[in-house]
Amino acid sequence: MARDTSAQCKQCRREGQKLFLKGERCFTDKCGVERRSYPPGDHGRGRMRQSEYRVQLREKQKTRRYYQVLESQFRAYYDKASRQDGVTGENLLRLLESRLDNVLVRLGFAASRRQARQLVGHGHWMVNGRRVDVPSYQVRPEDVISIKSGSAATDTIRKATELVSTVPAWLQADHDSLTAKVLRLPERAEISAPVQEQLIVELYSK
Repeated sequence: MARDTSAQCKQCRREGQKLFLKGERCFTDKCGVERRSYPPGDHGRGRMRQSEYRVQLREKQKTRRYYQVLESQFRAYYDKASRQDGVTGENLLRLLESRLDNVLVRLGFAASRRQARQLVGHGHWMVNGRRVDVPSYQVRPEDVISIKSGSAATDTIRKATELVSTVPAWLQADHDSLTAKVLRLPERAEISAPVQEQLIVELYSK
């Protein structure tokens, strides 16, 4: 399973805002953005010219890092979104939000997307009674998500539920039984990702 192994705090600092890549640590004073609010590297504190292309590229990179997907995966999502009916940018975000690893984070069943990927990859979660070990699995309306019986990760998952305050309206969660249901796909107003999707569309449309 391909994944980005670069330092996560540096990714947040590079984008100039918290992407919540390290779960509980992001809510403490140990957060890299809190401690060093400038980009990493020798020239991190220097002034950089904000060209149109740079702004669009940074938005794409930020979105890719937020959802923890590789470049080729992100491009494939964009190509699929552009073929669907409706607004391409909103379609793209809807596809990213519907990934199983992201859904687990939204439900509060994982503290970060990296943790969610690990939990899914190790077979701790089931969808509609069948074990799913692919983090990019696309959930659909009426899908029922549940923890595998006897999972050794139960305590880890219960600890993660303490970090979430609300669950999006398009999802329904039962933190006691560690089960959930996908009520529908999300509307744009319900997606809390810090993304300006139109900039990404403009970048790929060149």
